[in-house]
Amino acid sequence: MKRKDFFKTSSLAFLGTSLISQMPAYSRVGQKPARTAKNIIFLVSDGMSNGTLSMADLLMQRKLGKRSTWLTLYDEQMVSRALMDTASANSFVTDSAAASSSWGGGVRVNNGALNVNPDGSENKPILQKFKDAGKAVGCVTTVPVTHATPAGFCVTSKKRDDQAEIALKYLSLRFDVMMGGGMEYFVKEKRTDKQDVLKLFKEKGFDVVLDKKAMQETAGNKPILGVFHEGGLPFALDAAHQPDKANVPSLAEMTRKAISVLSGNKKGFVMQVEGGKVDWAAHANDCGALLYDQIAFDEALKVALDFAQKDKETLVIITTDHGNANPGLFYGSKANSNFDTIIKYRFTNEWILNGINHQTSASVLRDRVMEAQGWALKDEEARELLTYYARLSDEGLYNPRHLPFKRFAQIQEKHTSVGWGSMDHSGDYVELALYGPGSELLKPFIKNYELHQLMLEATATKHQ
Repeated sequence: MKRKDFFKTSSLAFLGTSLISQMPAYSRVGQKPARTAKNIIFLVSDGMSNGTLSMADLLMQRKLGKRSTWLTLYDEQMVSRALMDTASANSFVTDSAAASSSWGGGVRVNNGALNVNPDGSENKPILQKFKDAGKAVGCVTTVPVTHATPAGFCVTSKKRDDQAEIALKYLSLRFDVMMGGGMEYFVKEKRTDKQDVLKLFKEKGFDVVLDKKAMQETAGNKPILGVFHEGGLPFALDAAHQPDKANVPSLAEMTRKAISVLSGNKKGFVMQVEGGKVDWAAHANDCGALLYDQIAFDEALKVALDFAQKDKETLVIITTDHGNANPGLFYGSKANSNFDTIIKYRFTNEWILNGINHQTSASVLRDRVMEAQGWALKDEEARELLTYYARLSDEGLYNPRHLPFKRFAQIQEKHTSVGWGSMDHSGDYVELALYGPGSELLKPFIKNYELHQLMLEATATKHQ
């Protein structure tokens, strides 16, 4: 065999075994935990690169004079910590469906699938297993509740994008709490089959809540479906400065309500909490959206941790499904002062770019940027950005109008010192931390699918 052929063959063989092997090499899974967890709160900051975690912590220190809850856990050595390999069955770089399915089904599947293997066989999702064991279960998220990450804990589907069908699957599964966005998958006006799915949930005995006030006032003696917005919920930064968004719950508020409802079950509960719009912000290279939604996720983490510290029977899992865009604060003489400008941000890049059109003047755009973020866009930069609006279309993932997010972020970098590696997911190993009973099962390096069995063993849940 020729030398180059040997290396080619060996590389392909290595790639195949590294992606599809499901056998952990040095796992502590299989050991009995020192204490059994009654509950699990699994928190996912979707698409969180390490730079996102770092910069959100820095922003909290500069703006609020305190560290993030996540980094405080590291500072005070309160958690077991690991790096996690996030690959899917067919790629080093996973999508959210395959990533959540690795946790949800315990097996790596191809990108785009929800707990369905390449051969068409299915893996029973973990919330179904815990519900069978008598636990209360649920998900809260800042994106559609039918989206890939919550769905990976809940259902099987060959296509993650079949969200209208996933909404109906939630109806039959009758989980205890499901809250987030995605109104278009529940109202007959938006569904192609014209079914009034909200009505179907009500007829099945659910409390259906459509705003924060209704969510907070519901007694919690029925299963709850909360749908608060079409698409994802507003970015935390935008919601904080728009009175009309005041009745949309934050991730922390949804988490608090879900815990209060689920914790009433004598056999315990398992829930997933997703900061889904961290991922959407990273796709858009939108630093204000990214960092303030990461901080909103951190506030939800504090709610979960406060409960777990009092309860002493709850395993808290804190992680992300994959990196996205690899943002970072980069060196320069004005790095500190540039980064500090984000403290005064009032609106996201999305708010700026969605609020203009091809008829907007350069001066109006400059005023809009100054109002939103307090920095001066040059005339020539404004004119360049406006050229994109002459050819907007209605196609594109997470950016259906093809707004000039990338170019705007490149211009913005001069004022923030925040740069970006891409506009898509990365294959980085990611942060994983466990607090509470069962955390001793975590080894320093883990593959994503191993968390499935860890959760079952931490709770002493037996399931065939």
